[in-house]
Amino acid sequence: MANIKSQIKRNRQNEKRRLRNRSVRSEINTRTKVALAASDHDDETATETLRLAVRRIDKAAAKGVIHKNNAARRKSRLVREIERRRSESADA
Repeated sequence: MANIKSQIKRNRQNEKRRLRNRSVRSEINTRTKVALAASDHDDETATETLRLAVRRIDKAAAKGVIHKNNAARRKSRLVREIERRRSESADA
């Protein structure tokens, strides 16, 4: 354990940020899963859940929780997967 005042404070700050970032990442994953599930069931709320997931990813990138390229990759994969599932359900 650090015995320098500034390092003790820095450790407290880092722990707070770590917990906050973890909850944001968890929420991103949850919203992504909800959007994918909604697209599976062809809900009318599918576009709304996708919009909310993308919005949360953008917000996390803006706040520095995830890198902007990571956010772009997540959004791209999410939209591509939802479109793939929609085209499969339309074919069936």
